[in-house]
Amino acid sequence: MSGKIKRISGPVIRASGLRGAGLFDVVEVGERRITGEIIRLEDDDAVIQVYEDETGLKAGAEVISMGRPLSALLGPGLIGTIYDGIQRPLEDLYRENGAWMAAGSRGDPLPSKKTWRFERDPSLEERLARGEAVPALPGLVLGTVKETESITCKIMAPPAGGGRDRNTARIAELIPSGEITVNTVVARTTAGTEIPAAQWWPVRIARPVASRLLPDQPLVTGQRVIDILFPLSKGGTAAIPGGFGTGKTMTQHAVAKWCDADVIVYIGCGERGNEMTDVLTEFPHLIDPRNGRSLMERTILIANTSNMPVAAREVSIYTGVTLAEFYRDMGYHVAIMADSTSRWAEALRELSGRMEEMPAEEGFPAYLPTRLAEFYERAGRVAPLSGGEGSVSIIGAVSPPGGDFSEPVTQHTRRFIRCFWALDRDLANARHYPAISWTDSYSEYAAEVLPWWEKVNPLWAKVRQETLDLLKREQRLEEIVRLIGPDALPDDQRLVLLVAEVIKNGFLQQNSFDEVDMYCVPARQVRILELIMEFHERSRVCISLGAPLIKISGLAAEGTEIPLWERLSRVKSEIENSNTAALTEFEVAMRTALDGLERSYRMKHTGAER
Repeated sequence: MSGKIKRISGPVIRASGLRGAGLFDVVEVGERRITGEIIRLEDDDAVIQVYEDETGLKAGAEVISMGRPLSALLGPGLIGTIYDGIQRPLEDLYRENGAWMAAGSRGDPLPSKKTWRFERDPSLEERLARGEAVPALPGLVLGTVKETESITCKIMAPPAGGGRDRNTARIAELIPSGEITVNTVVARTTAGTEIPAAQWWPVRIARPVASRLLPDQPLVTGQRVIDILFPLSKGGTAAIPGGFGTGKTMTQHAVAKWCDADVIVYIGCGERGNEMTDVLTEFPHLIDPRNGRSLMERTILIANTSNMPVAAREVSIYTGVTLAEFYRDMGYHVAIMADSTSRWAEALRELSGRMEEMPAEEGFPAYLPTRLAEFYERAGRVAPLSGGEGSVSIIGAVSPPGGDFSEPVTQHTRRFIRCFWALDRDLANARHYPAISWTDSYSEYAAEVLPWWEKVNPLWAKVRQETLDLLKREQRLEEIVRLIGPDALPDDQRLVLLVAEVIKNGFLQQNSFDEVDMYCVPARQVRILELIMEFHERSRVCISLGAPLIKISGLAAEGTEIPLWERLSRVKSEIENSNTAALTEFEVAMRTALDGLERSYRMKHTGAER
């Protein structure tokens, strides 16, 4: 079906003659066949947003409807690839066309000529050998392909199940183990449906699952401020809002490198070209701490910089979450880094303005909350159709202008996420990273992940709450200190300030360039915080018995001149994750020193009472 261009307004085009086309159908526009999508139908006219440079288009040019929605090709070969928002392989296009990608450029989303070793699923092979009738159920695993050393790709029956025959069709033919390409038909059903190794899926439609599971497994990141104070569940949603230079991208890099997700999907949505260049150059050189290999062996990158067509920026997050759902359906835990959803919302605003829609607050379209909800609701921990469990965790960066968290994108995002890691400019300026504010951030997953953490250390919930309470007290005391100075405070309140400083420097702050401190295992995280809070409680008892704060701040373990509070600040970088003996040794030394101080003042206190 074809039509003609009537009007052009940047990336928004109005064409006539497309009465029989469907909403969200893909179209090819003009002589260069640039890709677009129908976003509105009005009688014989269609409003189209194009995903490529529209320079040179003119009224009267032909528009051809492809009769299918915008889809992503899913199969082996996705891992390690760099795509743009409509799944064009950027490295392949660079080799063909150089640094400047011409409009209408195409590339195979998956390497069509590359061969993969296909291994038939053993259980399915046994059932077919016995002559058993195997239903071609959605998600049925037909075999596997070793995609990288880290990821094995499952070849599955499509979720659609072959249309109307989904409940009656059987596997009639399954190819033997051997070399295949992504275009190879690996199975046929009794209804004549062919199942290829790679399959298309509409990016705006969530892939179906068998059931949804509770988000009671934490996504362990190795970052103490996240894992202990503001945990994120596997299948959870989190936002990282912060102004320019507060460390959003750096925090996402740290989470991507160290979190225990199996697959990482990084979406650079409307970011500056130099920032995206850093991501593209650094990620291939990052080492996966699990196996010592390149992190790209379990990573997919989607690059849509701010100078790329604005419509492609809008669709890029849907492409990214569709790729994530594909690996979730295989039973993997996937983490999405969307950087940033503010640029995506700005693309919505620009397209909405060109379509002359009524603007809402700050010019954003009225359907901004709906679109944000549709995106974040595709996260979750699920039982996929193929069996087992998988998850998609979404971590979206938000870039509020001037760091104003009251602007619409941040406010609407807070409605649909359950974990809020607010970045603080003062912390960033003080080189305190991650610059996550412990006063403005929160997590609603703490209750869900509590049983998991109690298996690691039963004291997790107790020390977590004590720490948050102490930091709140410290914040109130700081206001008093600014008025009258710290010397006017009693010793028990000055102790709060001292211990809060230890928590900030010795626990919350983390050095990503320190071989020891860059990652902290869960058990060690709780032990360090437990030691700090024990130091606070024991010191508080000593003050109640009459000990001055100067005695506590100068108290050192036997055989060393370094005060205990200072050694507590150094534990994070001096004792390795695996060296539990050294941590126990320090714990014993700290308790011995505090026992001695408490004993001496308890005797004085008892004598004074007499």
